[in-house]
This record gives sequence, C-alpha cells and structure tokens, in this order.
Amino acid sequence: QVQLVESGGGLVQAGGSLRLSCGASGSGISINAIDWYRQAPGKQRELAAGITSGGVTNYAASVKGRFTISRDNAKNTVYLQMNSLKPEDTAVYYCAAEVSHRTGWTRNLWGQGTQVTVSS
Repeated sequence: QVQLVESGGGLVQAGGSLRLSCGASGSGISINAIDWYRQAPGKQRELAAGITSGGVTNYAASVKGRFTISRDNAKNTVYLQMNSLKPEDTAVYYCAAEVSHRTGWTRNLWGQGTQVTVSS
C-alpha cells in the first residue's frame, strides 16, 4: 500500500501557529516534489506552498512570510509550518506529491486532507 498521510490540523486562535505534516508510507517509497493546497467552502482550490525534489520552494503571496515548507528526507516527511495564522487561512489542507519507489516507478498521490480552523 502506498499513500500520503497528513496530520497537524486543528483549531487555533488568530496569531497562533500550527505545523502540518505529510508523510509517505510504504516500503521503499520516497517523496520527490510536493505541494500543499488548501480549499475552503465556496472558494477555489489554491496552491499555498510547494517544494521541489531539489529543495526549491515557492509560496502563494497570501502566505509568504508566514508559512514555511520544508522536508526531512531521513523521516520521509514534508512539513508546513504556519505562523501568524489568520481567519482567512481556514481551509482543508491537502498535500499532493510525486512519490517514487526504489525500483524506479513514480506516481502522483493526494493526502486525505486536514482541517485548519483559525478563529477571530
């Protein structure tokens, strides 16, 4: 079984912080590139942050300076550190990644989503 497992969502007051995690499970699986998307009811899905296999990061203007995406290859996990959270950040956050197996094949996967709620 190959899947992405997300964790770290929750309820936080404005100005608080959360750290989301996205890990790849399965023997011999590693994460290449990964993006964090978010979607709130009635709104379009948007790309919040991404990191390439080479470690190059990019951020939406709305989160730049507040969010940091990073990866820990030893733990096969990617993190999204979210600081100075605003009510506008409330959404379901999904990780989407290209994963590879040591034998050479690759595929794209989505995490199950984790709810982030920021109160006023």
